[in-house]
Amino acid sequence: MTRVGILGYGNLGRGIESAIRQNKDMELVCVFTRRDPASVKIATEGVKVLNVSEAESMKDKIDVLIICGGSATDLPKQTPEYAKFFNVIDSFDTHANIPTHFANVDKAAKESGHVALISCGWDPGMFSLNRLYANCILPEGNDYTFWGKGVSQGHSDAIRRIDGVLDARQYTVPVPEALASVRNGENPELTTRQKHTRECYVVVKEGADKARIENEIKTMPNYFADYDTTVNFISQEELDRDHKGIPHGGFVIRSGKTGFNKENNHIIEYSLKLDSNPEFTGSVITAYARAAHRLAKEGQTGCKTVFDVAPAYLSPLSAEEMRAHLL
Repeated sequence: MTRVGILGYGNLGRGIESAIRQNKDMELVCVFTRRDPASVKIATEGVKVLNVSEAESMKDKIDVLIICGGSATDLPKQTPEYAKFFNVIDSFDTHANIPTHFANVDKAAKESGHVALISCGWDPGMFSLNRLYANCILPEGNDYTFWGKGVSQGHSDAIRRIDGVLDARQYTVPVPEALASVRNGENPELTTRQKHTRECYVVVKEGADKARIENEIKTMPNYFADYDTTVNFISQEELDRDHKGIPHGGFVIRSGKTGFNKENNHIIEYSLKLDSNPEFTGSVITAYARAAHRLAKEGQTGCKTVFDVAPAYLSPLSAEEMRAHLL
């Protein structure tokens, strides 16, 4: 059994809880929250909800702590801090800052003798693996990644951190003409702005400066500054009615050539269509939590990414079973 703790009980935390219930070799031990634990009702009976201040006291009862904070401000602090006491895993998704986050977490995990697995989910995560596989198979070619249409949890969280914002949903939308051009093997050179647009639906406090908030969203580096971004201010009732779900998905495409004269064209495409972004992300993280536990039992330490984990470590099946049924 892999004994799991969840730190943070928002959409992702609930998605991980539901994923653990589908894996018979995983056990949810505890949920940690920054809120009053008495106010947090979880779906798993008999599992304790504790304040984050009590996390260290549970370090011998948890094999892997899954950290469900936001990438903007939570995970850069939380993951290296909790790697001092636990094997940890997170879904840090600010692509430009992954090298720095890796270095910080790697230092903490090596000093404490733990395994830490960062940037785990579907992108970064499953999409990252497919980019790597496709590059290895078709070294002569071009990579294209399209996200959406769907709600980005990280970008929505980044908007909610802006002063005066009560709630928000952000949709990432592929530009149809760009997607069609790639699928046709035209190998277009596309800027960030030509591949996606961003649609934001924002609820603000009464009297908030909407012009300031819109400007902060549109100029936010790593999130919105490089995209054509539309900001729509709506009521909480409209947000709850029209934007309650958290769908997402996207495409990783490699367009490449083979042959002595590069005469043959090939397209590799991996796609996802997700009804629930957090539940799917939680399912990926749960599989990698199993892998992190196995790596720790082997005596490995330090920070890892999905590139460092062999596929067999993700599965509850034995090597014999995998060869018989999946190979």
